[in-house]
Amino acid sequence: MRSRYSAFAHGDADYLYRTWHPRTRPVDVTIDPGITWIGLNVIDTVAGGPDDDHGEVEFTAQFESAGRVGSLHERSRFERRAGRWLYLDAIAEDS
Repeated sequence: MRSRYSAFAHGDADYLYRTWHPRTRPVDVTIDPGITWIGLNVIDTVAGGPDDDHGEVEFTAQFESAGRVGSLHERSRFERRAGRWLYLDAIAEDS
């Protein structure tokens, strides 16, 4: 989760593509250059340990866009495939 947040913050769309599960990733991954990511707070994790094949991370990520500060609250699901954790999908959380 933290590495994907860093990829968003640094504009690394290739990393996001490579860490997105092939079953759910879009054909093209782009990053909005008008958004500046300014903070990540991990709220909860479920599974995702060394012996797990699935995991979830609930987080809020703060951003700035067009002079306004906002936040994204989400529960992301991950799946281990060939030993690597891949982002599967997300469930939006009410803020």
